[in-house]
Amino acid sequence: MSNGLQDTASLPTVWLKMNLIFKATGPGLLMAAAAIGASHLVASTRAGAEFGWQLAWVILAVNLLKYPFFAAGARYTAATGESLLHGYLKQGRGYLVLFTLLNSIAAVASTAGVAMLTAAMLTLFVPLPIELLALIVLLSSLLLLILGHYRLLDKVTKVIMLLLTISTLIAAALAFNAPAILPSGFVSPSPWQWVHVGFLVAMMGWMPAPIEVSCWNSLWLLEKQKQQTVTKAQALFDFNLGYVTTAILAVVFLSLGALVMHGSGEHFSPSGAKFADQLITLYSQVLGEQSRYLIGTVALLCIFSTTVTVIDGYSRTLALGWQLLRHDTNTAQSRLLSGIMLLVCLLGLAIILFFKGALLPLLQFVMTLAFMTTIIFAWLNYRLMTAETLPSADRYGVKMRALSWFGMAYLLGFALVFVYWKMGN
Repeated sequence: MSNGLQDTASLPTVWLKMNLIFKATGPGLLMAAAAIGASHLVASTRAGAEFGWQLAWVILAVNLLKYPFFAAGARYTAATGESLLHGYLKQGRGYLVLFTLLNSIAAVASTAGVAMLTAAMLTLFVPLPIELLALIVLLSSLLLLILGHYRLLDKVTKVIMLLLTISTLIAAALAFNAPAILPSGFVSPSPWQWVHVGFLVAMMGWMPAPIEVSCWNSLWLLEKQKQQTVTKAQALFDFNLGYVTTAILAVVFLSLGALVMHGSGEHFSPSGAKFADQLITLYSQVLGEQSRYLIGTVALLCIFSTTVTVIDGYSRTLALGWQLLRHDTNTAQSRLLSGIMLLVCLLGLAIILFFKGALLPLLQFVMTLAFMTTIIFAWLNYRLMTAETLPSADRYGVKMRALSWFGMAYLLGFALVFVYWKMGN
């Protein structure tokens, strides 16, 4: 009897702990929202559609090999109370300059990529040119960020992530039970052909996201700590939850492409509007035609949240980098942040107009750029997490160091292969 009473009494304690953990989540889920965009909706689904299950292990391996570099954001900030950018500056002014220069290029290119993808999804509901819809998407994102700031972004993202995860898992489960579409004697093309190097590099570039996203996680964690106390354990739990979620969903999106589209003879169109229609058709084929607009809405909200987090994350790191380099503490941070957001969106729109609605070529360009610069961001984070200035208890141990070196070798090796491939073409 006493044991039963003790178990009942312990329930509120367990519930209270779970509630505290949930409230402490945010930065890691925001990172996941930024990741589950082009890399998942486009690259993972396309990998499954063209090559079946052959690249599933590659997606998991890429997530594992990049883990130490992404984890640096949560670990360093939880240990020091500072952002990664402060850490780069402590390593030397040149490191922060290098980061800021590459980050500026990535900010514009990535904003263009996710904004065009959002506009492509919006064409399912609004019959307007994709360039005009991209402008609407960018203006809406700016309005949400300037008026709502981090608190609103945090709340909205959790709901969207939950809806997307549930709908995608349901679609994948139904796809497993759907009749096989592979024709008799069909042989899947091998992704390990020289001609596919460009696609492999693009897919791995944004899988699960560009490594500079670790800096966003660092700054979002600082914002979260202004609202409530976040312990080291909570910060790491939040990061791991978001990171594992992105890895699992990447394989789930691949499964949709493999089960519903692979072997059908259909290929994704480079046109943004056509691609969006093909993507939603994947869901409606297994969930039923009546679910088309529901899934379209969820996917639109997902990629819109990615656009918002991308603009916010890049702009925050650029604003702080500018202030640290100039030793400027007088400029109003909110005004500087808003100005950088506006500039990034304008330059991103210029790139969208240049590509004229060709979604896949734009995303391929952005993802490839991300892969070619990711080795530098990875090296910066590794230096920081093994630096003598960091308390020994918080530095990377032997296992994380070994995984980091293995990851950097893979990133550098594939980058060299891509350069050779590009020169040959």
